[in-house]
Amino acid sequence: MESETLLTTMHWGTYEVRAENGKLVGIEPWSGDPDPSPIGKSMLDTVQGDLRVSRPAIRRGWLEGDRSKPTGRRGGEVFVEIPWETALDIVAAELERVRVEHGNAAIYAGSYGWASAGRFHHAQSQVHRFLNTIGGYTSSVLSYSYGAAEVILPHVVGGTDGLTGNHSTWDGIERHSELIVAFGGLPWRNAQIQGGGAARHEAAAAMRNAVGNGARLINVSPVRDDAPRGVETEWLRLRPNSDTALMLALCHVLISEGRHDEAFLARYCTGFEAVRAYVMGETDGQPKNPAWAAALSGVAEATMLALAREMAAKRTMLMVSWSLQRADHGEQPYWAAITLAALLGQIGLPGGGFGFGYSSTNGAGRPEMGFRWPSLPQGKNQVPDFIPVARVADMLLDPGGAFEFNGAAMTYPDTRLVYWAGGNPFHHHQDLNRLVEAWQRPETVIVHEPFWTATARHADIVLPVTTPLERNDLAFSNRENLVVAMKQAIDPVGEARDDFAIFAALSVRLGTSETFTEGRNAGEWIRLLYEQARGNAATAGVEMPSFDRFWQDGHADLVRQVTSQTLLGAFRADPERHRLATPSGRIELFSDTIETFGYDDCPGHAVWREPREWLGSDLAGRFPLHLLSPQPADKLHSQHDHGSVSRAGKVSGRAPLWINPADAAARDIVDGAVVRVFNERGSCLAGAVLTDGLIPGVVQLPTGAWFDPSEPGQPHSLEKHGNPNVLTADRGTSRLAQSPTCNSTLVEVSRFDGAVPTVTAFDPPATVCLADVSGMSGPQPHHKEA
Repeated sequence: MESETLLTTMHWGTYEVRAENGKLVGIEPWSGDPDPSPIGKSMLDTVQGDLRVSRPAIRRGWLEGDRSKPTGRRGGEVFVEIPWETALDIVAAELERVRVEHGNAAIYAGSYGWASAGRFHHAQSQVHRFLNTIGGYTSSVLSYSYGAAEVILPHVVGGTDGLTGNHSTWDGIERHSELIVAFGGLPWRNAQIQGGGAARHEAAAAMRNAVGNGARLINVSPVRDDAPRGVETEWLRLRPNSDTALMLALCHVLISEGRHDEAFLARYCTGFEAVRAYVMGETDGQPKNPAWAAALSGVAEATMLALAREMAAKRTMLMVSWSLQRADHGEQPYWAAITLAALLGQIGLPGGGFGFGYSSTNGAGRPEMGFRWPSLPQGKNQVPDFIPVARVADMLLDPGGAFEFNGAAMTYPDTRLVYWAGGNPFHHHQDLNRLVEAWQRPETVIVHEPFWTATARHADIVLPVTTPLERNDLAFSNRENLVVAMKQAIDPVGEARDDFAIFAALSVRLGTSETFTEGRNAGEWIRLLYEQARGNAATAGVEMPSFDRFWQDGHADLVRQVTSQTLLGAFRADPERHRLATPSGRIELFSDTIETFGYDDCPGHAVWREPREWLGSDLAGRFPLHLLSPQPADKLHSQHDHGSVSRAGKVSGRAPLWINPADAAARDIVDGAVVRVFNERGSCLAGAVLTDGLIPGVVQLPTGAWFDPSEPGQPHSLEKHGNPNVLTADRGTSRLAQSPTCNSTLVEVSRFDGAVPTVTAFDPPATVCLADVSGMSGPQPHHKEA
C-alpha cells in the first residue's frame, strides 16, 4: 500500500495531508501553526463524498429547448450527464453564438474567487484570462466583504492601506497601545481565514500580548462573542448600525472639552471646520452629543464621556471591523472612525491611529513581505463595462437601466451569458429570492464546480472541477512567509478536470490556444510563477531556493525583511514628502470631490444617516428584531458546509440562530427548537440557541448554510436550512459605493409548529444519461484553427 504525507495550503490554514493509493485518509494541521483552524477536517468527508459533480451535466430544459432563450426554471430541474467532448463543444458553440449575436459585453464573469489558495489554479484568474483571449467580458469590481470601504477610503486617505494590507503591525500595538477600542469586535472566527492561504494564525496571541502589556481592550458590539477568544475584553453593548452615532458623540466630547489635537488637524487634515460645525449642531441644529447618541445607540452618556476622555489621555488604537460597512450608509462608520482618530491626533504613531479588518482575516496586522507575489496574468479585457459586485441581480433584472457609482452615471449591460468559476453567488448575494428570479433572465449560465452547490443547481451547464488536493499548485500569500508546494495528493474524483485544462480545451475550439496557454502546461506555469516570485524576493533581499529544491522539500520558510510598520507613519513624519493620494495630499475629513457628486446619502463629510428600516417606517413594528449575519466559525463562507466540522455546529440540522432569552420567552421559544425567521423578503428555518451573549432585540444567524428552498427554482418559498440571505435586502450602501447592506435587516422570529421539512441541501440533484433524453440532436461543434 502506497502512503505519503504532503503539505498543502487552504484559505483557512496549512495542513499535512495523508493519502494511500490515491485516496485521502488523513488530514492534520501543520505543526508550525500555533493556533490552527479545525475547518480543514471537513475535507476528509467532502472531497471524496457523494456531493461531487462526477461528470459534465446540462439542465434538461436547456438541452432540449431553444438556446436563444431560457426554458424551464433554473434551480429545480433534472440534469443530463454528457461526455466531456460533447460538453466542451456545447460551451464553445454557445460562447461563440453570444459573442457574434450580442457582443462580448453580453458575457458576465463575476466569478468571485476563493475557490483555491493556489496561485496558478485560481479559478477567477483562469476564467478572466480565458475570456480575455476571446474578446473580454463584463466584469465586476469591489468585494462583498469590504466594498464600501474600497470606495470611501481613497477619497479620505488616498488608498486602501489599513484595509487589506499595510496595517499597523501587531508588534507596535502590543508595545504601545494603552487603549484598544474595537468597533465591531475582534472575532476569532474570521481570523481563521486569509485570502491566498494561511500558515501561522497569530492574531489571538498578539491580542493576548497587548492586554498582558496593560492595554485595555473594549469590544464595541451587540454581541459579546465578537471579542477575541481567550483574551480579557470589556463588552460595550450598542445597538447595531449605531457605531457612527457613537463615534460622532465621542468627537463632540473631544471638541466641546478642547481635547482635540488642533495642531495635528491643521498640519495633516483638511475640512475640520465643516466637520466641527456639523458635530456641534451648527449646520442642522442637532448637536451630535452623548445625549443624542445615547437614544440611538443604547450606550449611556456617562460611558461616552468617560471613553472620550480616556481616548484623549492614552495611546489609543481604533480598530473597525469589516462588518460595520456592510450596512446602510456603510461608508459612514469608516469615515467617522478616521475623523475620530484625527481628532485624537495619534495617526501615524505606534500603537495609535486606526485600522480596518483586524481579525477580519488572519493577515491584518502582520508585516508585509516587502515584495509582491506574482499571479497568473489575466490579459487585457476589451470590454469597458463593469458593475459593483453586489449589483449583479440589478444588472440581470434591468438591462439598460441607469445607476450611479462613485460619481459616475452608468448603465447596466444586457447580459445573455453568465460564466462562473470560483465563488458561490447563492451564498454571497443578498435577497436570494430576488436573485432566483434574476437568475432566470440570462440565456445561458455556465458553472465550474466540484460540488452540487446551489450555484451549480441553478446553472444550465455544470463542468466538474478538481479540488486543490487533486492537482499540483503552489501557495504564497501576502504577509505569509511560508511558501508551499501543493502537490497532488489524490486522484481526480469522477471525471473532474482542473479549470486550466477546461479552458485550454475550449481555447482550441475557439482558436485562441496559443494565447491562452502560451505553449505551457500547468506544471510549466507553476514553475514560471515560482521563478517570478524568486526574482521579486531577491530584489527585496529575500532568498528563495531553486524550484527543484523547493518542490523536493515541499515548502520554503522565508526570512522576513520587513517586521514592523505603522500605518501613515511616513506621512506623519513628513506630510510634504509623503503626500497622500488625495486631492489635497492630506486626510480629507471633508471631501470636495464627494460633495460635488451631490449624493444626499453620502455628502462631503462623515454624517449620521438612519438605516432605511429603522424609525420612520412600519417595518420596525412588524419586524422588531435586528438580524446580524456574520461569517461562520465552522467554514469559509459556504465552503464545506456539508463537511463534519460545519454539520457538528448545526442545531436540529440547521444553522443556529442566537436569540436573547428575553426575546425567546416572549415568543415561547426554547433552546434547540426549530424556528421560522421571516420578513417581507422571505423566510427560513433555523435552530434556536438561547444566549445572553447578545443584546435584546438582536438575533444572529451566520451565513454559509447551503441555500435549500422548499420549492427549488421558485422565489419566496420557505428556505429550510437557515440561509440568512433570503432575508437580507439587496440594496446598495449609497450611490457612492453601491455595496452590500446585509447587516441592516429587520426580522421576526416564531416557533415553527407542525411537521418540520427535511433539509435536502446535501442531496445531489436528479441526473439522467444522455441516452434517456429523446430528440436531442446536440449542437454543431465549433472548431477554429489554433
